Amino acid sequence: MTEASSYVHGASAQALIGRTIGSFFDEACARHAAREALVVTHQKARLSYAQLRDKVDRLACGLLRLGLKPGDRIGIWSQNNLEWALTQFATAKAGLVMVNINPAYRRAELEYALNKAGCRALILAPEFKTSNYLEMIGDLAPELAHSAVGSLKAVRLPALEYVIRMGSAQTPGMLNFDELLGNPSAAEIEALEMLGEQLQFDDAINIQFTSGTTGAPKGATLSHHNILNNGYFVGEAMRLTENDRLCIPVPLYHCFGMVLGNMACLTHGTTMVYPAEGFDPLATLRTVAAERCTGLHGVPTMFIAMLDHPDFASHDLSTLRTGIMAGSPCPVEVMKRVVSQMNMREVTIAYGMTETSPVSFQSSTDDPLEKRVSTVGRIHPHVEVKIVDDGGRIVARGQPGELLTRGYSVMLGYWDDEEKTRAAVNAAGWMHTGDMAVIDEQGYCNIVGRIKDMIIRGGENIYPREVEEYLFRHPKVQDVQVVGLPDKKYGEELCAWIVLREGQKATEAEIRAFCDGQIAHYKIPKYIRFVESFPMTVTGKVQKYLIRQKMKDELALEEDKTA
Repeated sequence: MTEASSYVHGASAQALIGRTIGSFFDEACARHAAREALVVTHQKARLSYAQLRDKVDRLACGLLRLGLKPGDRIGIWSQNNLEWALTQFATAKAGLVMVNINPAYRRAELEYALNKAGCRALILAPEFKTSNYLEMIGDLAPELAHSAVGSLKAVRLPALEYVIRMGSAQTPGMLNFDELLGNPSAAEIEALEMLGEQLQFDDAINIQFTSGTTGAPKGATLSHHNILNNGYFVGEAMRLTENDRLCIPVPLYHCFGMVLGNMACLTHGTTMVYPAEGFDPLATLRTVAAERCTGLHGVPTMFIAMLDHPDFASHDLSTLRTGIMAGSPCPVEVMKRVVSQMNMREVTIAYGMTETSPVSFQSSTDDPLEKRVSTVGRIHPHVEVKIVDDGGRIVARGQPGELLTRGYSVMLGYWDDEEKTRAAVNAAGWMHTGDMAVIDEQGYCNIVGRIKDMIIRGGENIYPREVEEYLFRHPKVQDVQVVGLPDKKYGEELCAWIVLREGQKATEAEIRAFCDGQIAHYKIPKYIRFVESFPMTVTGKVQKYLIRQKMKDELALEEDKTA
């Protein structure tokens, strides 16, 4: 192994936390008892750490009272709210495996997730946006309407026994969430404490379904050790303290919300602040100002929506200091605006994936701005990364290849899918990320793009990120996504979808002229479309495969007309 190879490991004097989430939670709540733990703006809820502990214990005892046992799976299908946070901590204390169900899921996806994980219970919101959750679960399990609570026998959901709904209205066959928050007996509290002593930090605690673009979603299974430590080291990189207040507008069902948000706050005595049920740029700006938040999380598209909101300038964001921009590649120009216009001078960039709990790389608050805007920082403590070529050999520093991760953060595996687990994690414990990356001499990492997104035009490898970063410099461009499309002559050609700034107009010729002489001719997009928005996942990731498909369909129609 030469010194110049693309292998890095996070040596650290700070030991890993060898405890369960429940054990750590109890101690943190005692230590910060009087401090504000959670603010949920849209529910007008405020809990101190002592009050949070009380509610979490009540819920944990309520779930155990139903007959749920450690290792049982319990789904949660909901937008961001108080109940979500209580469920996250209560299931950990009770040793239950919380199964995060995407709020955007519909019937078939819900059926798959519940059955794949074998959920005995499901906690759900009545509705969110255009989704009527009660109606969908009623369609999948019509037996609910005639079942006594806890005795559901649904043909299509054979493992499901309990459905627990949020809100005060009554639904046949369902328990109300608040019914589980009654006063526990002394014996129940004692049993919960005894159970806590039996749980091990390597136990599975969470299943997160990764949104595969092809095939069924895979259930990444995470342990106490995975997410407690990752949350802690994320908070360390942000220099969180008990005096910080972190605004969390990202979805809790995703690692960004529940680990980089909730767990980072818990491990540092920081206040968790939820501005809305789902991302709303104006609600987020108002909440940051009203709650004097010092930190703010978001994916690039969220920051763009806030920066470009007509009322942006009327909100006092002077208390902001830090936060994380992650979830997809962070455009350099957007990062610069966040630092200068939102006062987030210590904003950090994080990179990772659900299967690695999630963060592997993160910039620090004192990294030079140039490094914070052009890389995803350096390796996290106690994590190893190597960059390999197609043959699995480590490449030299500065050379691109696939990023592999190893360490405490790697998932236990995909739930009930040994074959897919073996394909993702090799015999030596390395997790294949599917991302192309480069590590420089100083150990900073640059994510070049997804391997499957790399475009090969006439034998030239083109990373869409590079072209996107250049187009971002155009003063009229607000956002841009570049994909590859099939081409008979060159194999692939570039296509750029561009969202223009409000009130701006541009032509394809103008964009090409901006590129001419500045980037290689083969990187200049052949196809340019001006659009209002991009197809997105609920977590704010752009679905490039849908852009690709739409363009293929559109161009095929055009070709047919001229045939």
